[in-house]
Amino acid sequence: MFVLLHGIGMSHRYYRRLQALLSTHGDTHSIDLPGFGATARPDRQISVAEYAAVIANTLDTLGASPVVAVGHSMGTQFATELAVLRPDLVSHVVLIGPVVDSARRSVLRQSLALGLDSLMESPSGNAIVFTDYVRSGLRWYLTELPVMMTYDLEARLSKVTQPVLVARGSRDPVAPGPWCHKLTAIAANGRFLEIPGKPHIVQHGAATRMAAGILALTHARS
Repeated sequence: MFVLLHGIGMSHRYYRRLQALLSTHGDTHSIDLPGFGATARPDRQISVAEYAAVIANTLDTLGASPVVAVGHSMGTQFATELAVLRPDLVSHVVLIGPVVDSARRSVLRQSLALGLDSLMESPSGNAIVFTDYVRSGLRWYLTELPVMMTYDLEARLSKVTQPVLVARGSRDPVAPGPWCHKLTAIAANGRFLEIPGKPHIVQHGAATRMAAGILALTHARS
């Protein structure tokens, strides 16, 4: 089973291509987390650990066997935290375009990187991003932004024992290559995948290659 976890401001919609491919290999769920997509906005800030608890409760309700936790952008934080807090629920972890690079931990630098990325994304990718941002709303985005910026992905990833795939597009300005290689080395059982010519939303722009990388991870011998 695969569970797909979106980034800040986003929803399940930018996973549709990847979900369609992975669903031919097992049950695949893409979860809209509280405050994002069409879900209700919470009345307070939600931590990464609380989001992970929501995901765990959802998987428990589904009666899910250990899942491949796939996260994109801030979703990589949710996937990592889930693997740490509930290792019984997670067989593999996939981090696509992870954030936030510890060498560039400032809102300004993240904003500039996102702005640059928008110039490289496809029209269909940008359409999903911008409409999801509108649905989520500026207030909730700004409420959760400090949560994303302060989460120590490196420290938490060092506690993950499951096999990990760190993936990026070669043109991704949000998740630089050196940062992704560093995360791969931190993981106890890490692999790295770079998809040529693609920016941040690589699971949308190169869904077939991303699915192949995920399936290669799940079929690899530890």
